Amino acid sequence: MESKQYVVDDFSVRESWRIFRIISEFVDGFETMSEIYPAVTVFGSAKITENDPEYQLGRNVGRLLAENGFTVITGGGPGAMEAANRGAMEAGGKSVGLCIQLPCEQASNPYTNVRLNFRYFFVRKVMFVKYAMAYVILPGGFGTMDELFEALTLIQTNRIKPFPVIMLGKDYWKDLVAWIRKTMLGKNRMICPDDLDLFQLTDDPGAAVAAIKRIVII
Repeated sequence: MESKQYVVDDFSVRESWRIFRIISEFVDGFETMSEIYPAVTVFGSAKITENDPEYQLGRNVGRLLAENGFTVITGGGPGAMEAANRGAMEAGGKSVGLCIQLPCEQASNPYTNVRLNFRYFFVRKVMFVKYAMAYVILPGGFGTMDELFEALTLIQTNRIKPFPVIMLGKDYWKDLVAWIRKTMLGKNRMICPDDLDLFQLTDDPGAAVAAIKRIVII
C-alpha cells in the first residue's frame, strides 16, 4: 500500500510541474508574438527540398508577404517552412519560426530572426492561430492537414474570426478538394455548401497575397 501511494504521489507532483512548463510556454509565446503583427502563417512539408518546385513557391510567397508588410510565421523547420522564412528574410521582413521538440529531432532552419521553441504541440498551435491574419497552406503531410482542418473547424464553429485560408498548389490539393465536394458535401452532407467558401485554391503566390490584402487591412 505504501509503495502504491508513493507512485500516485510522484505522478501528481510530475503533473503539477508540467502545468508550470505549459504556462511558461504560453507566457513566452504571448510576450514574443504580441510584437509581430500583422502576420501570416505558412504551413507545408518538412520533406520538400530546394530542388522541388514547391520550395520556390514557398520562397516566393514568403517574399511577397514580407514586401507587403506581413510577418511570416512558420514551424521553423526545413522544407516548405524554410522556403517561406527564407523568402521573408531575403525581402528584409520579419521571419518567425515556432519550433517544436520532436523525438526525431527536426533541425531549425537558419532563415528566422524571431524564434521560439516549444515542447507542447497544442501551445504552439495556439500561437499559429492567435497571431495570424491568414493561413497559406503549401503541400504537406499529416501535420499540414492537421493545421488546415483545425483552422477550417475553428472558423466554421465561430471560435475564431474568419480569415483567409489559401491552399497553394492546385495539382496537390485538387483531389482533396474534389473529395470534400463529392463525399463530405454531396454524398454524405457532413458539411454545408457555405463551408466550401472557407478556403481558396491557387497556384499563384501573388494571387494568394492579393486575396489576403483584400480582407486584411494593415
